[in-house]
Amino acid sequence: MSAAEEQQHEEHDEERDSGAQKKAELPFRVRARRWREAHPRALVGIIAGIAVLAMAGIAFFLYERTFVSTDDAEIDGNISAIGARVSGVVIHVYVEDNQYVHAGDPIADLDPSDLDVAVAKAQADLALAQAQNEASAPAVPITEQTNKTQIANSGGDIATTSAQLSAARKDADAAKARVDQAEAQARLADVDRVRSQALVKSGAVSQADLDQKAAESEAARAEVSSAQSALKSAEARVAQLQAQVGEAQNKFEEAKANAPKQVEIQKANVTSREAQIQAAQAALAQAKLNLGYGKIVAPVSGVIGKKSVNVGDHVEPGQPLVAIVQTDDLWVTADFKETQLRRMHPGERVKVSVDAYGTTFTGTVESMPGASGAKYSLFPPENATGNYVKVVQRLPVRLRLDPNQPGLDLLRPGMSVEPKVYVR
Repeated sequence: MSAAEEQQHEEHDEERDSGAQKKAELPFRVRARRWREAHPRALVGIIAGIAVLAMAGIAFFLYERTFVSTDDAEIDGNISAIGARVSGVVIHVYVEDNQYVHAGDPIADLDPSDLDVAVAKAQADLALAQAQNEASAPAVPITEQTNKTQIANSGGDIATTSAQLSAARKDADAAKARVDQAEAQARLADVDRVRSQALVKSGAVSQADLDQKAAESEAARAEVSSAQSALKSAEARVAQLQAQVGEAQNKFEEAKANAPKQVEIQKANVTSREAQIQAAQAALAQAKLNLGYGKIVAPVSGVIGKKSVNVGDHVEPGQPLVAIVQTDDLWVTADFKETQLRRMHPGERVKVSVDAYGTTFTGTVESMPGASGAKYSLFPPENATGNYVKVVQRLPVRLRLDPNQPGLDLLRPGMSVEPKVYVR
């Protein structure tokens, strides 16, 4: 560039700077008026743009108030943990992970040998209990009849012994009378002997008469001794029979008192045998159930997961073998902030966007939560301790997807979703 051209540029720049300086020195109102005069259509466009933005902002604000949404949500469903109900060795496995099974489909089989033996033993125990019951059942009527016979015999013994006692008492009375008679005769014989002794001295009677009277006296004394012995024997017989009567009465009373008890004991034995039969029947039913439990089947339809059983494994009751995800009954668990629940109610319309497929499903709010998620945690917060920090809580809301929508069969529990609840 030549020196002349450079000088012209410098002069032009100086003129421009001078004009700008003069323009800046003008008041704002003057400059604004000149700009409006220079650009009449631009002002209309700016005003229209501002109006459009204001209307858009108002519309967006009103639209945002028609729904609440959250990204803290997932597909949820029931997952059944299938385990063994009896112990045993696995001899066959029918399923693999991610396999769909229907309710009643086999999952695994256990070795039935021990279970068959248990059924046979239970059947034998039942047969034994039934045989014992049949053997003890007649004991009740037999005992009743035996008691009746024993009571009757005891009553007969009392009557017989009482009759014998009455006869013995009469014999004792007769023996006492004979004693009295013998004693009287002995006294008379003694008197005759004494009189004869006096007459012998006077010579009125002979010595032979005295000897006869002495002999008669001795005979009378002997008769007294014999009669007294007979009386003692008769009295002993009466005492013996009295004891026998008391013993017979005791046996009679004992038989009457023990008869109901013995019958009750026999009835209790029969009841015990019947209870043993019921216990044996229950044991047999349990053994048959256990035999059926050796075939593990799916209680619900769904997809197999967490398979942890193989042929040859020894399993115990309650040990989990597989999990079945019930994919036919799914819902959405959405954790909304507590401030979003002000206008939310069951039955409101929902749109659920699934992240995995980029599809949207419709549904409704099925139920509102009973407590915040924090309250269901393992260590719920305790505000009373003084460590209280107020934070917005989240509450799990249950959303039900509308049935018969294309793609529902592709959903799985745990998938992330973003629901929108259109509140009224």
